[in-house]
Amino acid sequence: MQDLARRSPAELKYLELLAEKFPTTQSVFTEVINLEAILNLPKGTEHFVSDVHGEYEAFEHILNNCSGVIRERVGQAFAMELTRDEQADLCTLIYYPELKLRRLREQDRLTSEWYAITLTRLVRLARRLSGSYTRSKVRKAMPVAYAYIIDELLHISPDERETRLAYHQRIIDTIVDTGSADDFVCSLAALIKRLAVDHLHVVGDVFDRGPHADKIMERLMAYHSIDVQWGNHDIVWMGAAAGSYACLAAVIRNNIHYDSLKILESAYGVSLRELALFAEATYRADDGMSPVEKAISVILFKLEGQTIRRHPNWHMDDRLLLEHVDAERGVAVVDGREYELRTRDFPTLEADDPYALTSEEQRVMDNLMNAVRSSDKLRRHVGFLFEHGSTYLVHNGNVLFHACVPMNEDGSFCAVNHQGQMLSGRAYYDYADRLARRAWHEHDQVSLDWMWYLWCGRFSPLSGRVVKTFERTYFADRSTWEEPRDPYFSHTEDPAMCARVLEEFGADVERGVIINGHTPVHAAAGESPVKAGGRLVVIDGGFCQAYHSTTGIAGYTLIADPEGMRIKAHRPFGSIADVLDLNADIVSDDDRFQRNPRPLFIGDTDTGADIRCQIADLRALLDAYRTGEVLERTGA
Repeated sequence: MQDLARRSPAELKYLELLAEKFPTTQSVFTEVINLEAILNLPKGTEHFVSDVHGEYEAFEHILNNCSGVIRERVGQAFAMELTRDEQADLCTLIYYPELKLRRLREQDRLTSEWYAITLTRLVRLARRLSGSYTRSKVRKAMPVAYAYIIDELLHISPDERETRLAYHQRIIDTIVDTGSADDFVCSLAALIKRLAVDHLHVVGDVFDRGPHADKIMERLMAYHSIDVQWGNHDIVWMGAAAGSYACLAAVIRNNIHYDSLKILESAYGVSLRELALFAEATYRADDGMSPVEKAISVILFKLEGQTIRRHPNWHMDDRLLLEHVDAERGVAVVDGREYELRTRDFPTLEADDPYALTSEEQRVMDNLMNAVRSSDKLRRHVGFLFEHGSTYLVHNGNVLFHACVPMNEDGSFCAVNHQGQMLSGRAYYDYADRLARRAWHEHDQVSLDWMWYLWCGRFSPLSGRVVKTFERTYFADRSTWEEPRDPYFSHTEDPAMCARVLEEFGADVERGVIINGHTPVHAAAGESPVKAGGRLVVIDGGFCQAYHSTTGIAGYTLIADPEGMRIKAHRPFGSIADVLDLNADIVSDDDRFQRNPRPLFIGDTDTGADIRCQIADLRALLDAYRTGEVLERTGA
């Protein structure tokens, strides 16, 4: 029995609070037994995606087929009784139940017999998947309206099999007879997808390039269990929503460059009409650059120049290029060398202060910022990124971050001076996370400037390269467009360096994996997403259609299940219509690069560690009940 003097007042106060939830020894016993049992359930399947870049249809399909997990489970359950075509038909129904039912109805295939057979198969598949979870968790995943009936259908014991089967068949027949079969098909399909993947990790870059980042955000916000590691294309939108003018100009320029202005105007209600009118009145359209692209580019580089000048500790004066423009001669003179410009049209550039906005430019940006701040939808989406996201995550022994840990050429972590602090490695990431949150809540200039730095600063951990937006916009010499990458990207080909990174973040040095996005993997050239002997995985194979011709692939995703880790290489996605009409699923190549010595259980995960802490607290409460330090509430 524990000595009473050993329990501190704070511990006793905590146990009194815990006793409000578990007021008797019996309730504590019950919870301890439940938690101990959960530790021995299989580890949940984790799904990792990255660099979705607004490609909604491909992303939606990857979520619906769980990177091929649904197809695998259907194959395992029905290999001996369904043909490949029949299995594909069942998969398509699970992916898009409402749309598939509509197609089948148009084809006059929805007979009572079809419903009865299909519902039975869906129940069997859901029952198979539910075995990895507690009944309570499965019940919570069910649609409320049908939870009781689905719960009845999922559970059957060997000794009651014959009578139970007849009972289940009668339930299914009644579902069909009452006309509620479509609802049940949709409900079971949703439950199957929910049970196939326990948790989703999005390793950055939801925004830019593709046209429907807003739809992706809505989908993520409805997902049952998710975390996000911010990418550079996310942080620039987050910075714009927080109030950074430089980030807002970058967002607008990106959307003009990628021809995806609808997301600003239609999805978020940010009209660019005033910018377009200003551009048409101020700039020419005779040299291959549109007036609106010229206008926002000059505004962007002026705002970037102001930001860099406010922070000499960033050592980015070499990026102050607008002051080197000689518009009359059509060149920029940098380090004594002349570079031909794509345009001579710089009517708002003042030689004595090249980074000052004109009154018209300032008015345009003020009104755009007001529109951004008034967009409830954008604020809701960005708020979700802050609530469910971070600069990095350590999870189940692995470390997830979008781009890199800035390094020096010798492989040491690069220390960066920010507001008098020399920061590197994990401490640098922690600082970036704190300052980003400060920008969202306090909107002070330092933290707003920091959001721009995270987007494209020289040693930004979310970017990892020298960004050459100015050269790519104006310089005709394409050799100037090359963007040198941080030494991290070459050093982490070495397993020993990956072990150092894992140790720095407190991850599992022996078996942990670094999981990155950001850098497209050129599979067509033989590059592998699995590096350093499996210690690092890059899951940006190019969801974005613009990358497909160079990467030769349409995206990598990662699956971590009880058996280990496997990379999924996806071929280009056609359309949802092809899936519905032809059962044309995304073709994926599977590479299991890490196999666990034994299948993992929840007890082997971070969740298991949390549960063991809960068990220890409950056992302390039991002890306190026995010693009388805390009194049971038997009348509760």
